[in-house]
Amino acid sequence: MLLILTVLFSLSLGILVLPVSALDQNSTEAKPPRPNVLFIAIDDLNDWVGCLQGHPNATTPNINALAKRGTLFSNAHCQAPLCNSSRTSVMTGLRPSTTGIYGLAPWFRNVDEFKELISLPQAFSKAGYRTYSAGKLYHGGYGRKKTDREFDLLGPAASVGAKPDKKLVNTPSKHPLVDWGPFPHRDEEKGDWLVTDWAVNQLSAEIEEPFFLSVGFFLPHVPCYATQKWFDLYPPNELQTPPIKLDDRDDTPRFSWYLHWQLPEPRLKFLNENNQFKNLTRSYLACTSFVDGQVGRILSALESSGKLEKTIVVLWSDHGFHLGEKLITGKNTLWERSTHVPLIFAGPGIAVGANCEQPVELLDIYPTLVELCGLSKNNNLEGRSLSAQLKDPAASRQSPAITTHNQGNHSVRSRHWRYIVYADGSQELYDTVNDPHEWSNLADQTEFQEIIAEHRKWLPKLNRKPAVGSKHRILTYQNGQAVWQGNPIGNDDPIPEID
Repeated sequence: MLLILTVLFSLSLGILVLPVSALDQNSTEAKPPRPNVLFIAIDDLNDWVGCLQGHPNATTPNINALAKRGTLFSNAHCQAPLCNSSRTSVMTGLRPSTTGIYGLAPWFRNVDEFKELISLPQAFSKAGYRTYSAGKLYHGGYGRKKTDREFDLLGPAASVGAKPDKKLVNTPSKHPLVDWGPFPHRDEEKGDWLVTDWAVNQLSAEIEEPFFLSVGFFLPHVPCYATQKWFDLYPPNELQTPPIKLDDRDDTPRFSWYLHWQLPEPRLKFLNENNQFKNLTRSYLACTSFVDGQVGRILSALESSGKLEKTIVVLWSDHGFHLGEKLITGKNTLWERSTHVPLIFAGPGIAVGANCEQPVELLDIYPTLVELCGLSKNNNLEGRSLSAQLKDPAASRQSPAITTHNQGNHSVRSRHWRYIVYADGSQELYDTVNDPHEWSNLADQTEFQEIIAEHRKWLPKLNRKPAVGSKHRILTYQNGQAVWQGNPIGNDDPIPEID
């Protein structure tokens, strides 16, 4: 009755006054709906993607098409060259040097300081999004226990899927996952196919909106198994192996070897001596193309659902992968092959067919999505929003990309240079424009000391010790002693599988 009298009185004066509650309701209804998010993570995918031109034979039509539909960050870098530490950084918005998460353990929720930290999917859940996840988003089984609160709905976990009866390649480490090659099986038997099926089914059904749908692919992580159809994309007589300089490590510090002192992944020496260099290259590319096919299936399902135009798609890889460069295979380095990764944004409000060549970080994903989707600002995040570059790829960005592997070892990647400093103080500097393979270490040359000093300004101020429970690929250095996995390394110890 009071509302009616108020309106009648207002009309008699020639004005219309509505209660505050009514104004608030109309204001809320006028807000545009928040965009959905399709969040695609790929394991161990370096820049061997067509749109990044990292390998001349790379066949990735679906990732290329996504880049054309949005903005490609062609100079994007991970914050750590290892699964757990990189993914922890992406999902928490914090650097490895801040969390002390350097190895494959611990799960950051087991560190008291971060038990209640608001992760990226939790930020979306708090904002009213329905969060879905399948495959590998965190490392291993992290975040998938019944007591975890990372996602609202979980699909199938990451898995290799079909495997041969015995290993195809007899590698030095005998590790069951370090293997590659084709063998008779079907695409439908692969773990990544099952993850894709689940994601497609969610999009085909009445998925609750707004949604945050995260999909994590296992390949091209080892074992690099693919069906013959994907190998056929890479005929051996046309396949190029990556360019290698056999004396490449002659001008790198001995400490650079300590970051990957003993690992399951074999050295280039093994590949050459066992005629496996081209086989591994082909297997990695075949698996990359298979994953590209799964990306295409999901994007097709998104388009068929009618939600394409109101969904932000983010595609990224947790770190790169060496295939012989610097005389090794695997990751765990601070060079371009290990840090350079695909990063693509596409969707509403994002520039189409754009390429941002400025160095950016995976750490920037969290604050970017917070801004694009109108979530509450999180002042604890260490990345910088890419929203300006998503409108104009040439928008100014002064900060470089920083990668850390174990305490005190950092790479600073600017647009023209890569500077590396190790825990013992040894250094590397590369002119990435004129020396894209990083073959010539310039750190000892007098004329480049000002460039080194400028890059050193960006080194993390906090260099936290490994978190409690750290293990697997942990290197420490104190009082002049390097220690790998708890075992001291002597100054004259032979380099495993090399000396």
